Parts: sequence; C-alpha cells; structure tokens
Amino acid sequence: MKILAIHGSPRTTRSMTRQLAGFVLAGAAEAGAETEMIDLTDYQILPCTACEACSINGICVNPDTMPDLLVRMKEADALVFGSPVYIDNVTGQMKVFFDRLADAIHYQQCAGKYGCAVVTTAESGGDEVAGYLNHVLNYLGAVSVGGMSVATGGNPDAVDAAEPAARALGKKLADAVRNGYADPAQEAVIAENRAYFRTIVEENRDFRIDEYERWVRMGWI
Repeated sequence: MKILAIHGSPRTTRSMTRQLAGFVLAGAAEAGAETEMIDLTDYQILPCTACEACSINGICVNPDTMPDLLVRMKEADALVFGSPVYIDNVTGQMKVFFDRLADAIHYQQCAGKYGCAVVTTAESGGDEVAGYLNHVLNYLGAVSVGGMSVATGGNPDAVDAAEPAARALGKKLADAVRNGYADPAQEAVIAENRAYFRTIVEENRDFRIDEYERWVRMGWI
C-alpha cells in the first residue's frame, strides 16, 4: 500500500502545509502504508497551453518533469493533496499542476484510488480550499475520505495542535485502501463526470486504443 502526498507550498520544507501533510502520512505509516511526500517546487511544471495535443496520444508538448509526477501518482494507492490558502484559493504552483492533470482527469487515470485534503491558512478560506482539493480528487476518479484545514492566526503551534486529527485522517485513508470506503454522494458526482468524459474517450478511440479498451473493460463505455 503506497500513499503519496503532493503539496503546493513554495516554502517547501518550511511549509506548515507540508508539516500537516506529514502528520497525515505519519498516521498512514502507523497503519502499515508506505508513504512519500512530493514538493511541487522540486518539479518543473509548465502551464497548460490548451493545445489539446494530449487528447491525441496522452503526451503533453511541454518539455518538463510532469510525466514523472504522473507516473508516481498512478503507482500510488491513495493521494493527499495539500495547499496553503493564497487569496482564497490554492497556490499558483498547485493550480498549474491541476491544470496539467486534464488528460488524467478525462481518462480517469486515478479511478479506484482514495484521497484526502489538507490546508493551512492564516484566518479564512481553509474549508473552501480543502473542498476544492477534494473536488479535484473526484475529477480524477478518486474518492476522498475527508479533509481538514488549520487556521493558524500566524501561530505555527496551531499545526502541532492539529497533529492527532491529521494522523487520524491518515489512518482513515490507509484503512480505505485496505478495506474500501464508500460515499454515494461522491460516487454519483464521479459517475456524472465520467459520463461527460466518455465523449472525449469515444472521439479519440482511434488514437488512444488502449485507453478506449480500458474504458470498455471497466464498463464505462
């Protein structure tokens, strides 16, 4: 069982968001998971240009390290998304990363995985951004087991106080991988999204034969 955390704070190892995600991974490790933390700033991820080339062959025209990150996501059983709140939303690093997930979203390459979201903020917006991170997990086809946000008020000790809850979230995530986790509301959203993406898969069936056949095997087409 492998659980991968991806956080978008430009503060890297000094980040309170990274610290919070680390507590989640610690809880997952206690439950028997192999864990890994990824700092998006360690990767060169260029912005999406909306050229739609990836729809033809699944390969982005941008010469960067995003393909390496996608491989690690696909190898994981569960994902933890983390971001601080920057002007009521995720960081720029996280948003560029999300935009580059378009092909993974259209082809539901994280279907069957689980996830959760962690957010830190000074005062406000934390719950909304955690909801957005979980929304992206659903777009990818993953089911979230929950999310949490910590409003620090400028006090870094606030994250330490949240450690027990974060570890509990990590254990819940590991348990979902091991035993399954159902949420009919999320599953309905995922099914609705998939019905929309099916048109893209069908339109490119002659170019993306393997992906099309995978959708047939999964019963999505």
